[in-house]
Amino acid sequence: MKLSQKQIKKFQNVIFFWWDKNKRDLPWRRTHDPYHIFISEIMLQQTQVSRVLPKYQEFLDLFPTVFALAQASPDRVLRVWKGMGYNRRALYLLKTAQIICNEYNGHFPKSYEVLIKLPGLGIYTARAILVFAYKKNIAMVDTNIRQIITHFFFEDIPQQGSVIQSVADQLVPKAKSWEWHQALMDYGSLELNVSRVMGQVSQKKIIPFRESNRFYRGRIIDQLRQGNTSRNALIVDFQKRYGKSRAFLSVMIHELERDGLLALFGRGIIGLPQE
Repeated sequence: MKLSQKQIKKFQNVIFFWWDKNKRDLPWRRTHDPYHIFISEIMLQQTQVSRVLPKYQEFLDLFPTVFALAQASPDRVLRVWKGMGYNRRALYLLKTAQIICNEYNGHFPKSYEVLIKLPGLGIYTARAILVFAYKKNIAMVDTNIRQIITHFFFEDIPQQGSVIQSVADQLVPKAKSWEWHQALMDYGSLELNVSRVMGQVSQKKIIPFRESNRFYRGRIIDQLRQGNTSRNALIVDFQKRYGKSRAFLSVMIHELERDGLLALFGRGIIGLPQE
């Protein structure tokens, strides 16, 4: 879809006018340090800003530089990550920090092609680092931005990702990519009427979180944050607490070990990975 200059300018004016009166003051917006941007973007993946705010500062207090994070043990990073969910992201942070230190002397690359290959960095996060840390004049699309473009330009009719990206590319103001994306994110979070979206979601059959594998994986990690324990003791405890079968819990433990989130220490002892 090709936009006219009139359409582009009108939309930019609407968003910037609104943002001038409603912009949020967030700590990761006060810096262009690529390490800080990297931490905030991984934390913000599928997690509300209100939950990220205290954890962001706590994390940086403990790991103030990419070198400090790269030298940390997996179990320490996982313990700090408590309360954030999606624990695999904690290991992505650690693995990427190690790569940045070992292969790039502690400097985050300015190349999209390099960033996209780092653990935990998808298309959006790689572009976010380039925009927010290096002020690259490129477009990025997250859930909020997708909804805004779909709402304003396609009458809320879902479009393919390539179509949305094409429109997003045309909308970025020259030399104002940083401000533009902050404005879009605030508008999508605070202003856009998402009741229609929630209505659509409510029509779908959603598995309650309590019944999802992620719930039990998270509870196992939480238990191991308190210290190592025997595999059998944990299974028996969870059988009593949640009524799940031994076979199911064994699969959860196996999957966590496979994903590097749990370690076996011999004689049936399990815990968070040490290295």
